Amino acid sequence: MRKKANYLSGTIGKTMFKTALAMLPGTIAVSGYNLADTYFVAKLGTLPLAAMGFTFPVIMILGCIFHGLGVGVMATVAHAVGGAKSVKAARLVTSGMLLIVIISSLLGLLGFLTMDWTFRQLGAEGGVCKLISDYMNIWYLGCVTGAVGMVGNSLLVAVGDSKLAGFFMMFGLIMNVLLDPLFIFDWGFGMGIAGAALATVIAQLCGLILILTALNKRHRLLKFSTLAEKRLVRSAWKQIIRFAVPSMLGMILMPVGNGVITRIVANFGDEAVAATAAAGRLEVIAFMFPMSLGVGLMPMIAQNYGGKLYSRIIRCRKIAMNFALYYEIFMAAVYFIAAPYIVKYFTQDPKVAEIMIVYLRIIPWGFGFMEIHRYCGFFFTGCNYPHGSAWLAALRIVALLIPLSLLAMAFGSLNGLFTARLAADMLAGGIGWILVMRMTGKLPPDGELIVRK
Repeated sequence: MRKKANYLSGTIGKTMFKTALAMLPGTIAVSGYNLADTYFVAKLGTLPLAAMGFTFPVIMILGCIFHGLGVGVMATVAHAVGGAKSVKAARLVTSGMLLIVIISSLLGLLGFLTMDWTFRQLGAEGGVCKLISDYMNIWYLGCVTGAVGMVGNSLLVAVGDSKLAGFFMMFGLIMNVLLDPLFIFDWGFGMGIAGAALATVIAQLCGLILILTALNKRHRLLKFSTLAEKRLVRSAWKQIIRFAVPSMLGMILMPVGNGVITRIVANFGDEAVAATAAAGRLEVIAFMFPMSLGVGLMPMIAQNYGGKLYSRIIRCRKIAMNFALYYEIFMAAVYFIAAPYIVKYFTQDPKVAEIMIVYLRIIPWGFGFMEIHRYCGFFFTGCNYPHGSAWLAALRIVALLIPLSLLAMAFGSLNGLFTARLAADMLAGGIGWILVMRMTGKLPPDGELIVRK
């Protein structure tokens, strides 16, 4: 590689926050892709916007799969980099990229062949089906660009090149914003909703070329000659899948849980659905910087684990957890005070506004524990316990959030539903925090080899 990643030396807190600041534009860019497409497609009318809405659940689930695969590659590569095993790291990156190409291509083809059936199950009918096909025909056949680009950016973060990763993510967003109107509207190519999909694929492709060039030239992590050794490729895939599958399962639980909660909220009326949907979108503001810090957290943990620098992992845990808790308590106070002033920009319906205010004055008090819960998954993955992150996700969604929400519905209390979310976040985060403290507390002194029983 071109240079040794900086996760293994220097002040831990300074490294964490420098990485977070470098990734903040990239974190914004991730949300920006869908926001840009939605903004321009909305100008085409209600039907194209509805078609875009139908595509989100499918794209979200596939994104969870791709992200899970990325975690598998990132964790194994970070372990190798931390242990100064550059040849192994290159083999894992090359084999991992091939695996991503194969799986994303197969999923894209499967989605293309089952498109009509899939969106009928989601309730699409009539003229919206043609628009969905126009968009998803291109998206499915080009989804490999998004998958490989997502994983490639994660790998740049894994080797400590977070500034370049953030730059490439922002570059892709800017390209998408510039290409969207050119392909969508009549003064350009006039492709309508299909133009939004094509603009996304082209932007992702350009970013992908830059990412692969950086991995190859800057870090020397692409060694295509290793693909000829099938035994080594299979070994690399086995290691990657061990981390990828739990990550996928944990991530897929999130949209599934959101779907169940939305169904529960629907029992309280259309105003409740509209209010919780709008207030839920405001949550991203509170998580923007903690999410950026989290991008570099897992590879930092994994590199130090691979380098047997366990004391740095413990220090990292203390800084990350305390930051998440106190930062989000501050944000909760901001939401509590500003809620009446914020909601007036999103609705003129007094009933919707009233529900939004209650939501924003209850749920944000659990944001700190929600972020701690997410960080705990990174610690389990980075410390070679990939199944721990999946169990934590199941704890929050299956064991806590859904049962408590059903209880609130049984009592007919919408405020109780919000309190159920708060309780689930606090309990899941608190339990995760305790488990991670116990796990890291059992790590040996620096330099000793950990032997799994």
